[in-house]
Amino acid sequence: MSAASATVIPFEASRRVSNLPVDPMFLDRWSPRAMSPEPIAERDVQTLFEAARWAPSGGNQQPWKFVYADSESALGRVRQVLVDGNRVWADKAPLLAVLLAHVNDEGERNDWAGFDSGAAWMSLALQARKLGLFAHAMGGFHEEKVYEVLGVDPKEWKPMVVIAVGRPGDAAVLPPKLQTRERPSERRPLAEAAIRIEG
Repeated sequence: MSAASATVIPFEASRRVSNLPVDPMFLDRWSPRAMSPEPIAERDVQTLFEAARWAPSGGNQQPWKFVYADSESALGRVRQVLVDGNRVWADKAPLLAVLLAHVNDEGERNDWAGFDSGAAWMSLALQARKLGLFAHAMGGFHEEKVYEVLGVDPKEWKPMVVIAVGRPGDAAVLPPKLQTRERPSERRPLAEAAIRIEG
């Protein structure tokens, strides 16, 4: 068995099991780091953001914006905002998107912008799997660099995550430390995540 075949985990072998009958799409979604640099078709790129567009939001304010790059020159600009620990793998992703939350609109603060933007991210992540893609959201980025590279107003917008999207790649090219993490993670018990108030 080659090193590549030993480290790449086929989807069937990595399937997670839920204790209750939730839709398989929730178990199917995970965040790999090994991504193929193969370009993503423009229609698929637009479909990702169309799915995100339909996410729910308070007062239907839709306070999110995805600023994305899928050409080599534009990708080079967005890569600059990532910390080195993420660049080591995310530089291979054919699509990088910065998710911004509109936290202040002409002096009116939106305290729910981050929450609503998270819903848009999940919509994108689930749609990615429907297209045979994976999406991996990263909190490891330089916030001030985002404002510099994208030219957005820090008084109005807050960067939430940078998202890498791509097809599954060869985990053998990852640093050894990341290879050991290249599998779907489990979740803590339901009893710890949802607690009924008695009485």
